Amino acid sequence: MNKLMSAPGRLARRMLPFPRKHKPGLLPLALPSFAVPATAIEVLPDPVAFREILLQRIAQATRRIVIVTLYLQDDDAGRELLEALYAAKARAPGVQISVFVDWHRAQRGLIGKQKSEGNAGMYREYARRLGPGVEIYGVPVQTREVFGVLHLKGYVIDDTVLYSGASLNDVYLARHGRYRLDRYHLLQHAGLADAMAAFVQTYFVDSAAVRRLNVAEVPSTKSLQPAIREFRQGLQRASYTVPQDVLTAGQVAVTPLLGFGRSDNALNDALLALLRGTRERLIVLTPYFNLPRPVRLVLGQLLRRGCRIDIMVGDKTANDFYIPPGEPFKTIGLLPYLYENNLRRFARAHRRQIDSGQLNLHLWRDGDNSYHLKGLFIDDDVAVLTGNNLNPRAWSLDLENGLLLRDPEHLLHAKHAAEWAALRKHATRLDGYQSLESPRHYPPEVRKLLKRLKRTQLDRLLNRLL
Repeated sequence: MNKLMSAPGRLARRMLPFPRKHKPGLLPLALPSFAVPATAIEVLPDPVAFREILLQRIAQATRRIVIVTLYLQDDDAGRELLEALYAAKARAPGVQISVFVDWHRAQRGLIGKQKSEGNAGMYREYARRLGPGVEIYGVPVQTREVFGVLHLKGYVIDDTVLYSGASLNDVYLARHGRYRLDRYHLLQHAGLADAMAAFVQTYFVDSAAVRRLNVAEVPSTKSLQPAIREFRQGLQRASYTVPQDVLTAGQVAVTPLLGFGRSDNALNDALLALLRGTRERLIVLTPYFNLPRPVRLVLGQLLRRGCRIDIMVGDKTANDFYIPPGEPFKTIGLLPYLYENNLRRFARAHRRQIDSGQLNLHLWRDGDNSYHLKGLFIDDDVAVLTGNNLNPRAWSLDLENGLLLRDPEHLLHAKHAAEWAALRKHATRLDGYQSLESPRHYPPEVRKLLKRLKRTQLDRLLNRLL
């Protein structure tokens, strides 16, 4: 982060948004979809349930296990999962097991920690001890991590899809008391599982840029640069293969969508179209309040139309990078304050709607746990499950995906209402921007850095990259 703060102007110009014309795409209601019985869609209540179901399904797998996540951490939860995968292979040798993680994230240590070979060291250790059978791939979305990562999500086990924005480590899986809350959904549908597994086979496994990490010799990123450029070009044209199923009674339309790049981005286009189509009620979940400009503009339009909007974000103390008072401060600890400042400006600009109850900003906090939720609820018939943080980085740099659920019979309404009610148990509604801590009361190190960023206008760049 220190390097970013001293970045030259040409880097800032490269990363700031430029207006681009978007080709017209299919409206969300016209998108192809899988017809999934509503009874085959389950909302899991918490990270403990998610971990238990994930390990249970791995132990019962008979054909395939495909895991796509940002990272599989070298900690107790990561090792528990790897051991479960190797045990599944030993029990049923015919099971095909593949794990896809971000190439860069897997080969570095944690931010602020000493340099190491990263999680890839654990992958190679397990391969040396337990042999082949579990294939772990690194996916290089860009030549440098700061310019884009694998943020695609999904766990396909036989004909089941487990979808969550969570990565795999102790805190995401609540292994030692603390947890990082996300959303967790289980969808039982062979066609959807086939489509998500086929995507990674076609665009990841068959690419020269995507390489195994749990082998003795791993190529350098520099040697892969031509292959990465070709890989990125392929992703610009990539999509899930989805039929045009016709809904019958008791079914929900489910469409997997890919998001990559600033233009011709199917996920972004669908999200904007869905937001614009809101009739009465919108709920937005995002962990870091740093909305892309197109999303902010649409929210303003909805408020002027009279729609009710609820936005839930994590309190700054529930941010992954929050550093409590008394602990040594690192520059990365500035991020929660940047996001809170964004929220403060938004709340101040819309104080009239907050006062009337039309706009409700909810801050989530539960002890020293953290918040990582993302997604949308629109009226009573549309929901979006996604790993997309709804921030500029997700909008233009990272490789993202999501599941669009259209529910014309309101079959999932009770489940979604229960999920929203459970989230609000640990959330407080803001009365106004004054309810947030004033920047004047921030720690001295934070105040100093914020002034420096504002003076150099690098706060805009950081909002896009982090």
